[in-house]
Amino acid sequence: MSGEYTQEFVDVDGARIGVQVYPEPDGPPGAPVVVLWPAMGVRARYYRPFAAALRGAGLAVVVVDLRGTGESTPAPTRTCRYGYPELAVDVGAVLDALKPRLDGRTRLLLGHSLGGQVALLHQALHDADAVDGLALVAVGLPWWRGYPRLRGWGVLPYTQGISAVARLLGVWPGWGFGGRQARGVIRDWAYTARTGRFPVLAGVDVEAAVRRVRTPVLAVSVDDDQYTPHETLDHLCGKLTAAPVTRHRYTVAEAGGPLDHFTWVRAAAPLAARVAAFAATLPRR
Repeated sequence: MSGEYTQEFVDVDGARIGVQVYPEPDGPPGAPVVVLWPAMGVRARYYRPFAAALRGAGLAVVVVDLRGTGESTPAPTRTCRYGYPELAVDVGAVLDALKPRLDGRTRLLLGHSLGGQVALLHQALHDADAVDGLALVAVGLPWWRGYPRLRGWGVLPYTQGISAVARLLGVWPGWGFGGRQARGVIRDWAYTARTGRFPVLAGVDVEAAVRRVRTPVLAVSVDDDQYTPHETLDHLCGKLTAAPVTRHRYTVAEAGGPLDHFTWVRAAAPLAARVAAFAATLPRR
């Protein structure tokens, strides 16, 4: 138990997923609920400032540790076989476990970086009706051709080099990027970087499934993002042909402080207000 949240766990397919449940916000009961999925290798507790901002904006908040990170198990080893399909299944398992708290309330999946991809994959592959809205913050397919100017020529060898190390060692040790990761996660991530497409997962054409997603989306890219600049989210939004997309660029001027792929969390009060305004546009259950 933290002074800020209650630590809970959800068991799924031999994994144990850590779930941080924050106290209800001030105001009338039944506030919209945001379930936040972190970036690769980032612990759920990192998002405490953002969770506080979301609660201040009148939203209930749950933050989940991705499988293999923070309080979630298994710790990535050579024997771990999981990748994007299992991460997407974890989203559904957490939503099922939270159902008593979610019933009758507007609910959003909010994903940062890899967490945004995972949330979108849940919507594309599983029960899209389980949530009412999808917020993608600093998310984008890291397709090397999608980067501005010459940056992509560095992205391609960087991402594929990480993938090669993960194949060789059977696990990504986390050397300077992404924390320790199962090789399946790195394999699927590197595929998106190489091709600009989601891989076929469990025999499903994910690209086609994403095009069928109808969940309203708030898509927010962040100034000075070293990993997923604005153009990478534009590329991802181009796949959402059936979903109503609200596209926003979160600028240094709006934030009132420095930004990058991670530090936006500490300058997120205006962004939290924007998420709350988006939630207010969603149909009530």
